[in-house]
Amino acid sequence: MRSLLFVPGESERKLEKGLASGADVLIVDLEDSVAPARKAAARAMAAAFLADRSGEAGPLLYVRVNDFSTGLTDEDLAAVAKAAPHGIMLPKAAGGADVERLSAKLRVHEAEAGLADGAIHILPIITETAAGLLAAGSYSSTLPRLAGVTWGAEDLSADIAARSARDETGRYTDVFRLARAMTVLAAAKAQTAAIDTVFVDFRDMEALRRECLEAERDGFTGKMAIHPAQVPVINEAFTPSPEAVAEARAITAAFAGAGDVGVVGIDGRMYDRPHLRRAERLLARAGG
Repeated sequence: MRSLLFVPGESERKLEKGLASGADVLIVDLEDSVAPARKAAARAMAAAFLADRSGEAGPLLYVRVNDFSTGLTDEDLAAVAKAAPHGIMLPKAAGGADVERLSAKLRVHEAEAGLADGAIHILPIITETAAGLLAAGSYSSTLPRLAGVTWGAEDLSADIAARSARDETGRYTDVFRLARAMTVLAAAKAQTAAIDTVFVDFRDMEALRRECLEAERDGFTGKMAIHPAQVPVINEAFTPSPEAVAEARAITAAFAGAGDVGVVGIDGRMYDRPHLRRAERLLARAGG
């Protein structure tokens, strides 16, 4: 999952446009982009959109439901789960227990719809509240539906009463750098994907590119988008280059040929087991 594009669940035009964006994942949004009075209509449109594309090739289809505190989550799930989305994005997740809670609800919906148990994955946004951020270590590899973890700055800024998430140079301030770092660490602990948050200035492609490259450098494997124009930039940044793939293949081949060793040499440079692990992870992202 390199690029994950948010699309309002109540806009048929934007949903169709999203399909042609090249995004790896479309996130059909029932939360922030839908006004309270339009929630029911958005659920119906999202469910129809998912059902019409069941089994088709194309991007993975996720649905961002409303968070548990709203009292709307069950209505969202009842509308869309039967249409078999690939996954559910859970906003304002307060920890691994919330993933377990959502998983239990999905198990019931899957059984009622005749879907395989565990067919619908979960992607939580883990930093939108102070409580959620402080619980980042509670996600683990024992959560089988977990498709990744991601983070958000805007809701967190509201929760902690921060006037801005960025300083005058455009860099995240300390609290939000911490949220970003904790997302990478939580993903590593849970052995899942780390997905970077959105870049809201969708006209500034150079700044987006810089942020993507920094995120990829730091361990993120994808990024969320709010506009189709951002998708090609994100896909390019999170696609391993041919040079990186060639180096990774050389490292794995050298270790395979050397037997049970801790270090290998390639063209005068030494590589140890951490290099091997990074190479294997890069090749997994590149599809081998």
